[in-house]
Amino acid sequence: MRNVFLIATAAGLLAACGGGDSAEHANTHSDHGHVHADAGEHVRIQHNGHVDYLHDGHLHAEHDGHYDEHVIAVSATNPAEEAPKDHADHMHGADNCDHQMIPHGDHVDYLHDGHLHHVHNDHIDEHGEVTVL
Repeated sequence: MRNVFLIATAAGLLAACGGGDSAEHANTHSDHGHVHADAGEHVRIQHNGHVDYLHDGHLHAEHDGHYDEHVIAVSATNPAEEAPKDHADHMHGADNCDHQMIPHGDHVDYLHDGHLHHVHNDHIDEHGEVTVL
């Protein structure tokens, strides 16, 4: 049931975000409750020449007094096709998973040791690496 909720949440997030980097300014947070900072509590991701902050399954980038929502684009570095990965310790999205969701293309992956892991049926697909700062 949790995975169904996560998929529904991802669909809503990506609809709001425009689904890719070309719509980086489509969804902004001008009333964001706190400021992201290098020493803050959020994971920092190097993304398209700037830093994004991973916050509650969203990528936020500061821009002219507000935060833009970003999405990791599907690319050769971060493909979206099926690429099963040997991942026996746990299934992402389960109660014992503490990995954060991260928007990628038209779906949500889990950030696991600098890699994007996508839950696909009964296995995990590898969707490439990101640079965690």
